[in-house]
Amino acid sequence: MSTPTRTGSAPAVPDLSGRDLALDLVRVACVMTVVIVHLLMVAVAVEPDGTIGISRALEQQPWFDTGTWFGQIMPLFFIVGGFATITGWRSTVRRGDGTRDFLRSRVFRLALPTIPVLLFLAAGLWLAGALGVDPAIIEAVAAGVGSPLWFLAAYLLCQAVAPFLATCHDRHPVLTCAALLAGVILVDVVRYSTGLLGIGLVNLVFVWPLLQQFGFFLADGRLRTVPRLVLVAVVLVSYGALVPITTWLPYSTSMLGNLNPPTLPLVVLGVGQLALLALVHPLLTAIMRTRAARAVVFLIGSRLMTVYLWHLPLIIAVAGLQLALGIPFAEPLSAAWWWTRPVVLLVVAVLLAGVGTLLGRVEHPRKLRLDPERKPAHVAVWIALASAFIMPFAEISHPLTATMAAAGALGSIIAVVLLNPTRRPVEGVASGSDQAVDQRS
Repeated sequence: MSTPTRTGSAPAVPDLSGRDLALDLVRVACVMTVVIVHLLMVAVAVEPDGTIGISRALEQQPWFDTGTWFGQIMPLFFIVGGFATITGWRSTVRRGDGTRDFLRSRVFRLALPTIPVLLFLAAGLWLAGALGVDPAIIEAVAAGVGSPLWFLAAYLLCQAVAPFLATCHDRHPVLTCAALLAGVILVDVVRYSTGLLGIGLVNLVFVWPLLQQFGFFLADGRLRTVPRLVLVAVVLVSYGALVPITTWLPYSTSMLGNLNPPTLPLVVLGVGQLALLALVHPLLTAIMRTRAARAVVFLIGSRLMTVYLWHLPLIIAVAGLQLALGIPFAEPLSAAWWWTRPVVLLVVAVLLAGVGTLLGRVEHPRKLRLDPERKPAHVAVWIALASAFIMPFAEISHPLTATMAAAGALGSIIAVVLLNPTRRPVEGVASGSDQAVDQRS
């Protein structure tokens, strides 16, 4: 929901006008899918010799790769994010503001919630090393808890190019998508023909912004006029195309394997997910007319960044607590393991609720505002974006360490300071940004 607007001491009232609540539901469903998938991916076992093993046993299953075609929801998340992004940008333009104001808001809302989790990870990894924990276990844990951080780099990059690409979309929507698609293909060709896999990171500039661009079409309402049979055909063709693409071309058959660096199959998957979203949109809209659905979406959605950033550290923490209490671990993928997953999910959900309560004001600060009268210089906003971007980008190709986490926290702190927030409440203004349009994208 949009940020409540305050005038003096008046109570906060959520403004739902102009929101597509169905997309709020999709956004929450995407993040909850990530939480559940990660819960199933982490398998802890105590070996006969007493050593602790952390594995991703699910990936060894014969159906796993095909399952990722339906469980990989990051393309859809960036599509829905694109809807919110262009809506926010257009709101910024209507107020007479520009790129500086738009990026100031976006970087602030992404950088601020990362500070506590990165400080927590830095302290935890340093403490584990100081206590003499097996370096192999520390490395495995760090790889797990650090894996979601790539999203911050990708999303910050998408926000950085959004004003330019939104302008291109308004003038030449199809041509803009074609140019981005050509970039995706060119990078993949160079990457696989030369064997220099690092070149694939360039596709951060093409794959995720292209998927974001799909969300721009959603915001325009262009898909509402597409016949349902055409949408069904697009879904079938997109998913069907993944078969030859991942069979005859050098792409992984797993959409997880195509994630970092991102590749063409994610774009193809995104086309199918876009068409599928258009198909089920009326149903989702009907669901969101119920008070129960709105309550759940608001409850989770208002803490979405907290859920995303903290769920894996808490999953690992639950495993550590189980180990400390001497509770035996079920054999990964055994019947007992599957039956205990809902229990672990419930425990993690309770812990997430606690963290969300404690850190709620970090994600949605009431006393820290972006005063439109105290705008930082343009260069300060770009430096802030770079400061928040560097560590998550480095984590894509380098395993997380205590030093990296601390550096990332410092980068986010620098970003927030450079954006020049004020502790004085701005009366009558939700923020000096587009938060009244979208708070969780």
